[in-house]
Amino acid sequence: MGSGELAAELGLSRRSISRYAERGWIRPVLVTPGGQYRWDVEDVRKQLDALRERRPGRESSSG
Repeated sequence: MGSGELAAELGLSRRSISRYAERGWIRPVLVTPGGQYRWDVEDVRKQLDALRERRPGRESSSG
């Protein structure tokens, strides 16, 4: 799916999707020869979950 469809599916803006990809926080399954991203929504959900787990400032269970 394209970035606009992914954004709608996740409840984010298309710009947020592009920004996350530019920063390397999420990776598309394909980049077309024209530079457009193609996404798998379940793959992106997993990437975002992993990103949330790595974010600094999250409380740890030890302590």
